Amino acid sequence: MTKATISGFTMVRNATKYYFPIKECILSALPIVDEFVIALGEGDLNDKTREEILSIGSDKIKIIERGLWDEQLYKDGGIFRHETNIAKEHCTGDWCLYLQADELIHEKDYQLIQDAADKYLDRKDVDGFLFNYYHFWGDYDHYMDFYGWYPNEIRIVRNIPEISSYLDAQSFRRTDNTKLRVIDLPAFIYHYGWVRPPKVMVDKKGEQDSIHRGDGDNSLKNSNYSEYGPMKMIPLFKGTHPSVMKTKIQEIFWKDQLDFTSDSFKDRQVHKHEKTKYLILTFIKRNFFKNRKFPLGWKNWNIISE
Repeated sequence: MTKATISGFTMVRNATKYYFPIKECILSALPIVDEFVIALGEGDLNDKTREEILSIGSDKIKIIERGLWDEQLYKDGGIFRHETNIAKEHCTGDWCLYLQADELIHEKDYQLIQDAADKYLDRKDVDGFLFNYYHFWGDYDHYMDFYGWYPNEIRIVRNIPEISSYLDAQSFRRTDNTKLRVIDLPAFIYHYGWVRPPKVMVDKKGEQDSIHRGDGDNSLKNSNYSEYGPMKMIPLFKGTHPSVMKTKIQEIFWKDQLDFTSDSFKDRQVHKHEKTKYLILTFIKRNFFKNRKFPLGWKNWNIISE
């Protein structure tokens, strides 16, 4: 069986300013990829994203200088899609492993991923691979098992120009807008986008929302992100994290800003997962679809048989 080559890729700017684990993201993929391509946007003056990346010291890393992001592409997060496609265009592997700057893979899945890449290399009906997700919330001990949080997403695609980033770079489609045909892998993406100091979470969410609106206003309106809410209602994570996250996990310094005692939502706007609609759907999902995929929700792919 031919060994398939894999290119890792991502796009990023202001990673250190907004507490993205960009170094850990890249490190988690390096053992399984032949190269890792980063479309690096120009960050703020005090941002150290470039230094973080270069400190890894790997000749597999390829930085594509992107300068200032084009504000004309900000609407609906189009700049994320555009920059993701730029990074993908520079990939040379048979397959392209996409990790957003707050996503990691676990070393326990390396062999599974490589075996799948090899097995389906010559299966031209296979466009990519679907991964499961752990979405961590507030700290590294709690994760979102609520309806409304996407449980799966495409994170490996075949390296052909007919496949491109979709919407705000959450997923992928063919350039004719048809859904990809994917193999459902029992591998996981570890998503740390909601594990930040509360004040940094507000700042990051404000910039992200402004990019989606396209108005350049980074202030977060009616914010409920200065607190993560009652942590008691969030499921405990009983697994292991990617080993490269060990130092990051030990460095957490905002535990005293998290609420581990309250049962109420206090006097604030509730998070999506705290709303009655989502609590009901979550109850149904957990109690009636324990070992099956929940039929409702986001599904931007067509699963094909192995």
